[in-house]
Amino acid sequence: MLHPLVSTLIQRPDLIVDHVAAYAALFQEEATEVGQELMQRAVAWMLAVLSIMVFISLAGIAFMLGMLLQQFHWALIAVPGLALVFAIAAFLFAKKPISQNRFPDLKAQIASDAIALRSVA
Repeated sequence: MLHPLVSTLIQRPDLIVDHVAAYAALFQEEATEVGQELMQRAVAWMLAVLSIMVFISLAGIAFMLGMLLQQFHWALIAVPGLALVFAIAAFLFAKKPISQNRFPDLKAQIASDAIALRSVA
């Protein structure tokens, strides 16, 4: 007499193939979500660095214009300040903690399958 799992493998291999295909689809879906999150972080870091470089450049230009014209104008602070605000916003988004709960559906499915296999055995 064969174990029920072995007899199922022999009699209905299509069920196992479908099950493995469903695992692959679930993994691909959840890996895509993680990849998108990491890509958003990378873009936010690039924007933060670029914005800081723009801020430093504009602040230097504003300082030189202020010294050259010997007068203060609000635009000399506002224009570099806008780049600084954008850099801070991008930095805060990039530093947001990454979710620790990765692949929750896949883990739940594996646990469910393990319980089902233990109940059969």
